[in-house]
Amino acid sequence: MSLVRLKIKGISYSQTQNGAYALILNEEEGDRKLPIVIGAFEAQSIAIALEKEIKPPRPLTHDLFKNFADRFKIIVKQVIIHKLVDGVFYSSLICERGEDEEIIDARTSDAIALALRFNAPIFTYKTILDKAGIFLKFSSKEKDEDDNDSIMVDEILQEGEAVELESGTETHGYREMSLQELHKELDKAVLNEDYEKAAKLRDEISKRK
Repeated sequence: MSLVRLKIKGISYSQTQNGAYALILNEEEGDRKLPIVIGAFEAQSIAIALEKEIKPPRPLTHDLFKNFADRFKIIVKQVIIHKLVDGVFYSSLICERGEDEEIIDARTSDAIALALRFNAPIFTYKTILDKAGIFLKFSSKEKDEDDNDSIMVDEILQEGEAVELESGTETHGYREMSLQELHKELDKAVLNEDYEKAAKLRDEISKRK
């Protein structure tokens, strides 16, 4: 079976399902997206790994795993999403230590959080992408207004096809703040370990550079 390389497109919060997020993976050489519903902790951990400039005051669980692996010279070479059963994705970590290779079972959200920290590629099988991959249609108005690829998880779960891109009201509120205010809020969010908010603030600051 042929493998297809994926990249992370974005993360979005569900307005109706408390604690539910959608992680959107995009095939590198194509337009299909693979939406995966993940929990709040994993969403924050992935967001932190994507936002390189945000440094948590204490290591998150996935950071601790990375530190542990580095100490014992274990490398995560790649992540493979290898199975889809009843809407649940199953993944494996392909790890190396010296000349030894091990395959370790992992939840897909954890596997991706670790792949980001090891700069490891993410793959899935073409058969899984053929089965679960979808083409998402974005609102051109929102695309012009805000180049933000977050996607509403509610619409993914309810429709699974044409999805409109929306921006949260909180994000719109950040646009009214000065750079100094944004930096203060960012420092406060990191100190409070509110990494979801920190990631959004970092996005807004980056747009103004």
